[in-house]
Amino acid sequence: MDLMEMLLNSGGQGAMSQIARQFGLREDQAQSAVASLLPALKNGLSRNARQEGGLDSLTRALSARKHEQYLDDPAQLASPEGIADGNGILGHILGSKDVSRSVAARASEETGIGPQILKKMLPMVAGMVMGSLSRQTGQAGGLPTSREQPSGGLGLLTSLLDADGDGSAGDDVLGMLGKFFR
Repeated sequence: MDLMEMLLNSGGQGAMSQIARQFGLREDQAQSAVASLLPALKNGLSRNARQEGGLDSLTRALSARKHEQYLDDPAQLASPEGIADGNGILGHILGSKDVSRSVAARASEETGIGPQILKKMLPMVAGMVMGSLSRQTGQAGGLPTSREQPSGGLGLLTSLLDADGDGSAGDDVLGMLGKFFR
């Protein structure tokens, strides 16, 4: 399952509708905009999870399950608290406002939606992604630890952590943990 499917299957359809309303877009335009932003968020999550302390931080954030509120009550995405939380998530996974601007500019080229709208949309999408990952990993019983082929958010999380592309995050997680005990 890809990230867009996971968002829609974990209750993100309401959040997608909220984004469409918030920015005066049709549903298909909102989905296109979100789809164009997701690869950068996925890559940022992957990069962040592989950094020292990144996996622990991601695990804590997902296990707290506070981001699921954005799926349960999509209006929270547009609240000042939701935007601040989304910007905090972006700070962790993208690193800087310059990267966020660049992501919005690229997505604008793909979708024809203005970069200013996409830049404002990014924190909302980040909240949706974290809410969806949290819900999916919580339903699946936690983070990947074996060579099973997990599905949904757990499968996505496994792909984020699978640095060597062998289909298993277990050896990669152990490698990450090994860095801390050298």
